[in-house]
Amino acid sequence: MDDSPAIRLQAAGVVTLSLHVQPGARQTGFAGLHGEALKVRLAAPPVDGKANACLLAFIAEFTGVPRRAVTLLSGETSRQKVLRIEQLDDAALLRLRAAAR
Repeated sequence: MDDSPAIRLQAAGVVTLSLHVQPGARQTGFAGLHGEALKVRLAAPPVDGKANACLLAFIAEFTGVPRRAVTLLSGETSRQKVLRIEQLDDAALLRLRAAAR
């Protein structure tokens, strides 16, 4: 029962997340959908991996999982990224789905 194509359940507690990232924003947070991806604004510049580090930390904190449970699968130097999130509980999945509306 996925509401958004941006969030794909892979197994119990594991999802992949399609993101469109906007680095250099005033503050970090979700900004709805961008096509079939969840848009995330990051308050980090796109240099020296700072935006990716900020993104992974933000997603881990938002979902309540350890930072090591969030992995960048693709898009290291692109605005289009795919993340894998493990150890995700139902409440965190609901928060992600709400952010994708």
